[in-house]
Amino acid sequence: MPGRFGLLAALLLVGAMLFVEHQIRKLEQARAKLERVIARREAQSSESQLAAEHRQLQQPQRLLLPPTQPEAALAAAAAAASAPAQPPADDNNDVVIVYNRVPKTGSTSFTNVAYDLCGRNSFHVLHINTTRNSPIMSLHDQAKFVSNVTTWKEMKPGFYHGHLSFIDFTKFGVNRKPIYINVVRDPIERLISYYYFLRFGDDYRPGLRRRKQGDKKTFDECVREGGSDCSAEKLWLQIPFFCGHSSECWNPGNRWALEQAKTNLLSEYLLVGVTEELEDFIMLLEAALPRFFKGATSHYRSGKRSHLRRTVEKKPPSRESIQRLQQSRAWQMEKEFYEFVLEQFQFVRAHAVLERGGELFPLAQNYFYEKIYPRHREFHGDRRKAAVLQQQQQPLPPLP
Repeated sequence: MPGRFGLLAALLLVGAMLFVEHQIRKLEQARAKLERVIARREAQSSESQLAAEHRQLQQPQRLLLPPTQPEAALAAAAAAASAPAQPPADDNNDVVIVYNRVPKTGSTSFTNVAYDLCGRNSFHVLHINTTRNSPIMSLHDQAKFVSNVTTWKEMKPGFYHGHLSFIDFTKFGVNRKPIYINVVRDPIERLISYYYFLRFGDDYRPGLRRRKQGDKKTFDECVREGGSDCSAEKLWLQIPFFCGHSSECWNPGNRWALEQAKTNLLSEYLLVGVTEELEDFIMLLEAALPRFFKGATSHYRSGKRSHLRRTVEKKPPSRESIQRLQQSRAWQMEKEFYEFVLEQFQFVRAHAVLERGGELFPLAQNYFYEKIYPRHREFHGDRRKAAVLQQQQQPLPPLP
């Protein structure tokens, strides 16, 4: 008999334990369900708050007038209404472009396009005028220039241009670097153009007296006589403009300078074009940076200043002069750099434009977003509407 009571007590104990464990499991499930409900409510509340803030930002802001000073308030309102419209404060207005232009590469024609568009597209253009057109800045001038470019809010968005060698902004501890662009030219063609430019000027400012004005010596005569203005060392210019402010950059024929120029071109420059294909360069910039260059291609094609600067009295060189220059190490490296730039530019162009009827046109956007989570109710089941906004590059609104 005692054994039966003991067995019964054990069964009752096991049953009680199972019951308690079942109740605990139910409580845990109920708690988890409650936590999910709370989290969902908090997410909906947060999304509703974001939607309200978004709608508030989309509504025009009303000017609140202090009731105790009606005349001053009305004057302030009138001044605000008559002030010129300011572009919206966004990241596009914090962009700075630096065009450290190489002499005699078509830079005047290109910069005049920027000057013509700056009023229409609401950006600033600033010329960097260095003493005696020296492309090398002192260290303290570099520091001041970097500070100007990065902190001068009144001049943003800004387009800076000048005959200046590359400056590494990261050396000065800035968080946001400018966008570098540039154009290069066949090295011998550039040197010949510069040689005659110093003697005869161009059709841009024909009355301006040039440094070598009065010297009637041709380029071929200069090469035969071993003159300094046509020496192989004068070819060494485009590489140092991309290499920078290191001493090796300005040592003609320096292999390290060539490699550093290539590295900077790939890592620091958005786009580098060639003089011979300047229109394509402008087209690619318009597609990539419409904030600055919207309408630039059509303006360049139809504008009177598309081919503004032409060197006067430029005579083609003889084969002997070209062969003598081509024997130099400076020409070999400058030519290698020019061909490297040309290869990179043609690669970018091949993946960005379409030829139609003998003309080039920028490709339409060839990517889109999908599988966007959390799902937005406005676009649920309406992929076409979302695609249209993506084509217009508009952000998807938050979930209401």
